[in-house]
Amino acid sequence: MQQLRNSDRWRAFLDFAKAFHAYSLNNLLLILTQRPAASQVAGFRTWQSLGRQVRTGEKAIRIFGYNTKKITEEDENGDEVEKRVARFPILSVFDIGQTDLVDRARGAGTITAQLTGADDFGIGDALSAYLIQEGWTVELRPIEGPKNGYSNPDEMVVVVDADMSPEHMAKTLIHEAAHIILGHTEDVAGYVEHRGLMDTEAESVAYVVAGLIGFDTSAYSIGYIAGWSDADTDLIKATAARVLRAAHHIAGILDPVDEGDDTEHEA
Repeated sequence: MQQLRNSDRWRAFLDFAKAFHAYSLNNLLLILTQRPAASQVAGFRTWQSLGRQVRTGEKAIRIFGYNTKKITEEDENGDEVEKRVARFPILSVFDIGQTDLVDRARGAGTITAQLTGADDFGIGDALSAYLIQEGWTVELRPIEGPKNGYSNPDEMVVVVDADMSPEHMAKTLIHEAAHIILGHTEDVAGYVEHRGLMDTEAESVAYVVAGLIGFDTSAYSIGYIAGWSDADTDLIKATAARVLRAAHHIAGILDPVDEGDDTEHEA
């Protein structure tokens, strides 16, 4: 975690988080430590199902999985009761760079569209609906001065500058939603005192989430991250964890996925 004190390493960490947003902080750091150039990881059989084969002799990346197991035990009255116990098995995964394409029809790649500033890709509607459900209102209106948006906890309103491109409005709405999800709006005095840290957290979330969707905010976002090098190691680790949790949360709002209780997956 010491290496993340450098602002370039923090940006690299966020780039890594975009590729591995579904992983826990510990697993993300495990992947980063074992294979810094990794871009997409999966298990041996998953790669086969995708038309790729792990090359002979490649060293697996070790991460923690997660599943639950039903057990039966006696309670204090001597009755048998069922309960679920969490387990964290060690899983072996491989980066796409450790595989070869064996089924070109299946491995031809996914179709992607070039993103332009004229499209917000549903972010505005999805995040606005979420914020309204949480008791906020969302307004698009011109904002004078350098601000692109702000959240007013007294009036429970999020304002985004209506004079920006739809793409930038989407990025700004992610930023403001991150402030709310991270609890920054609950402590106005704390925000004033720690504004640099809180804006770094919110913009880091925006950078990761935007990258997941497919547009690059680095030209705007990295300015927030540049002053990060003086933070202490414990603070950086806590911030990284908070950024990932908020990015997971917003990614789930934009693309909800149902998870079964009995499905083994990476932690």
